[in-house]
Amino acid sequence: MKLAIITKAGLAAVLAVTLAGCSSWDNMSHRQKSTVTGAGLGGVAGAVISGGGVLGTVGGAAIGGVIGDQVGKNR
Repeated sequence: MKLAIITKAGLAAVLAVTLAGCSSWDNMSHRQKSTVTGAGLGGVAGAVISGGGVLGTVGGAAIGGVIGDQVGKNR
C-alpha cells in the first residue's frame, strides 16, 4: 500500500517538474499570469472542497481562472 502512494507522489512530482520546465512565465503578461495563478489556486480549492472530486477540481480551476483574469485586467 505504501509503495503505491510513494509511486503516485513520485509521478506527480516528476510531472510538476516537467510542466514547470515547459512554461514560459517570463513572456506572459500580468493578466495571463493572474489567470494561471487563479486557475491553480481554484483547482486546489475545488479539490479540497469536493474531497478530490474531478468535477470540483475542474470547476474550481475554471472559476479561479476567470477570477484571476478579471483581477489581472485591472492592473
